Amino acid sequence: MTTLVSLSTQSASKHKRFTPWLAAAFSIALTAPALGDSWEGSIGAGVTYSPDYLGSDDYDTRAWPVLNLTYGDQLSINVRNGIEWHAIRNGNWTASPFIGYTFGRDNKGDISRFEKVDGGATLGLRISYQQGFWRYSVAGSTPVSGDVEGAKFSANAVMRMPVSERTFFTLSPSVTYSNEKWTESLFGVSMQDSARSGVAAYNPDSGYWRMGVNASLSYFLTPEWTATGFVGATHLTGSAADSPIVDELGSDWQALTGVSLSYRF
Repeated sequence: MTTLVSLSTQSASKHKRFTPWLAAAFSIALTAPALGDSWEGSIGAGVTYSPDYLGSDDYDTRAWPVLNLTYGDQLSINVRNGIEWHAIRNGNWTASPFIGYTFGRDNKGDISRFEKVDGGATLGLRISYQQGFWRYSVAGSTPVSGDVEGAKFSANAVMRMPVSERTFFTLSPSVTYSNEKWTESLFGVSMQDSARSGVAAYNPDSGYWRMGVNASLSYFLTPEWTATGFVGATHLTGSAADSPIVDELGSDWQALTGVSLSYRF
């Protein structure tokens, strides 16, 4: 991958436009201790068995961080949703601008002759609603650095339910739409990639939908330590599924499994 500082002219221009938003979000996080609340949450580490890249049918085992932090009811930070500022709260509704991250695509395995696609930071807005055990949310985001361009929109629901005094079950179905530019960034095959790899060139003419579901079971070993096992599956459709990267070299079905251990403070 190229580094985040080696942006194209278009990406650099986009980055400059969003610099005030990035600065504002980080200044909120840095000045949070002066606002009278305190940090709490959990940190830890886990191991996942997951595809090499989105659309691959080859799997690797890799380390994965566990990070879930909150600062009062103003800020939250986690690996899945990034850094969220809960700017508006009204009853069970919350509106949260966020800084996230989108993964790119490593050139390994079946696509070792392809050019790497660098991931990067994203800016977005998430609207969520809490109802009993369920939390529903919709979000939209766009990259501000890296090689991925375009926009992504998602909707998901998270149900966290106690099974026993020490055990919690979590279920999270989701659906995501990525527009044509986003799809081209990850699933397009350029003439250069085609010449190096022998795979036919491919230029997506539309976006794609991704449907998925994740489930986990967490057990409190002590009040502070928690062990979690999780599984998930994702299905790619549309122009992503039609790409040779998926159709010929990979799979439109993806799976994920893993375990983690975290400490709550």
